[in-house]
Amino acid sequence: MKQADVQILKSLEVLVVDDEPAIRQILAVRLAKAGCHVVQAADATEALQKLAQGEFEVAISDIQMPDFDGIELVRRARAAGVDTNFIMMTAYASVDTAIEAIKAGASDYMIKPVRNDEVLHRVAKMADMRRLSSENRVLRSMVNATQEEVYGFASPPMRDLERLIAKVAPTDSTVLVTGESGTGKGVIARKIHQQSGRAGGPFILVNCGAIPENLMESELFGHVKGSFTGADKARKGLFLEADKGTIFLDEIGELPLSLQVKLLHVIEEKSVRPVGSEQAKKADVRIVAATNRDLAQMVADGRFREDLYFRLTVFHLHAPPLRERRQDIPGLVRFMMRRGARRLNAGSEELVIDPDVEQVLNAYDWPGNVRELENVVDRALILAEDGRITRADLPPQIARLIPAPESAAATGDGLRELVRRFECSVIVKAIADAGGDRRLAARNLGIGLSSLYRKIEEFETLGLMS
Repeated sequence: MKQADVQILKSLEVLVVDDEPAIRQILAVRLAKAGCHVVQAADATEALQKLAQGEFEVAISDIQMPDFDGIELVRRARAAGVDTNFIMMTAYASVDTAIEAIKAGASDYMIKPVRNDEVLHRVAKMADMRRLSSENRVLRSMVNATQEEVYGFASPPMRDLERLIAKVAPTDSTVLVTGESGTGKGVIARKIHQQSGRAGGPFILVNCGAIPENLMESELFGHVKGSFTGADKARKGLFLEADKGTIFLDEIGELPLSLQVKLLHVIEEKSVRPVGSEQAKKADVRIVAATNRDLAQMVADGRFREDLYFRLTVFHLHAPPLRERRQDIPGLVRFMMRRGARRLNAGSEELVIDPDVEQVLNAYDWPGNVRELENVVDRALILAEDGRITRADLPPQIARLIPAPESAAATGDGLRELVRRFECSVIVKAIADAGGDRRLAARNLGIGLSSLYRKIEEFETLGLMS
């Protein structure tokens, strides 16, 4: 057997179909010795039942069988949505029949008597084709993703986070990402995957809070046909879909206690057991989990398993809220404007933001974090006229933080004076929030310390600061 075939054949799910027991058993033994997990079927009817119940990557089937032939088996399997690759076995005299089987949906054929090495090579070749097809789908999505502009963070907390991501990504360590809703935990998970050795494999996102509890086990681990009402065909499950890649379990705090036990088993044993099956299947999956809840407190309250908590927190990353990294806001706003303009087809002209709008975007606390900021920017892009984003383009809860235009007439102040007063109030608040530490205030505002002192001197000269 070729060395290149050895790794491919390990843990491969293979179905052998032949009405002659001796041929069937010889093939099964040889494939099992090569590392395959082999199931046998004595006729086409039994084969169709097993194909519907399990996830076989390759089936080796005789064409001449007593109930119905291999060509009909392929047709019925394809009609039932089975995507197993078929290798047909035929006598020399029935090569035309084998070609007919290829037209029906089979992938390859061999002429009897078959040699052991040829069988292993053909099966490995078929498995490799399936792998390459899957990788091509992933690579196409990655190419599309890399064409998007990437934002470079300015704030120290996010730079520290990116450094930690670069450290943990190349490993297979389980990672727990915490943070408020909208802080970009999913983006962090995807970065971990893209910077890992699994980048060529699938990235499967699972929202644990969006799947009904009675369906969650089947969604995660799969099921066999007939295992429960409505299970009209076998389902692979998301863990097996993520094989050789990464599964992102978002909102892990919503996982019921009964499934927490099974997830712990998956992490420890590297295998899953589909609902209704007696056979566990290997799952080479990297787990990244995320939550906006306090899992440690949930453990203390008995709502989350302590052993699972420790398994998930092998490496912990925290996504800071936007209000704690205001230096990123100006750059994020412009990044989202460029990206949003393309996505929303909002025109190619360069948009500008009124100074008072920009100031309030930088000062607003953003309880919904980056997700809320992107929604606000998208809304403004849709409403903006004449290439300018103004107060009228912001949501009411943010727009009301900007002095209304009529206040200028009432006070005799022009726009520049209003912006100056607003800027002064933002700086005063930043210094107060930093406990009087002006260096920290400057860092939180995303400006240099010398710039902060110049602003303070200017405002004191104008009598705006006491």
